[in-house]
Amino acid sequence: MSLLQTIEKETGPNPTVAILWMHGLGADANDFVPMLHELDLAGLPPIRFIFPNAETMPVTINGGYVMRSWYDIVHTDLGRQEDEAGLRASQLKVEALIARENARGIPNERIILAGFSQGCAMTLQTGLRQHSKLAGMMCLSGYLPIAAKAADEHTPESKATPIFLAHGRMDPVVQIARATASRDLLVEWGYNVEWHEYPMQHSLCQQEVDDISAWLKRVL
Repeated sequence: MSLLQTIEKETGPNPTVAILWMHGLGADANDFVPMLHELDLAGLPPIRFIFPNAETMPVTINGGYVMRSWYDIVHTDLGRQEDEAGLRASQLKVEALIARENARGIPNERIILAGFSQGCAMTLQTGLRQHSKLAGMMCLSGYLPIAAKAADEHTPESKATPIFLAHGRMDPVVQIARATASRDLLVEWGYNVEWHEYPMQHSLCQQEVDDISAWLKRVL
């Protein structure tokens, strides 16, 4: 399997932490690179930020238009007709990037999976199924995909991974009810979830950036 294209940025030489940050539907690896200048990383060890490009595919909800997408979205009701095959195929590609970091000397417990929207869904799709603890899962403006399958497939080891879950109260793309339902399931399964909500739509805000910075300092 060929590795996904990535953009990599290192905050210092010989990084001991990796943050794998996945973009949303129709965006690309460049989307969150500017965030690095906004995060307060003072006092943290050198970090390798990895921004992967999802592959391109026709997306049903957008009239079959071909764009970067981690999986197909069939319906505005995100829980209907989920693309399980696409989710699982992308999970394998994310796990290949995790394995590359392991090979470069960064173990799972020093790796954070992060993502926005579809990238958030991929963070949970992948992170909950790991057989060793990750440093964290940072889940922005997204949801837990194929939740009924995740109920059976999440691993005991993954419950030690802290989860940052953030959402906009006025999000028209992923309704906040979907996010709170995801949060409630994760808590029910025994995960340590730090929940934040903001007066915004499907985006990021400065308070969220500050909260992410504080969370990174806690988990790293």
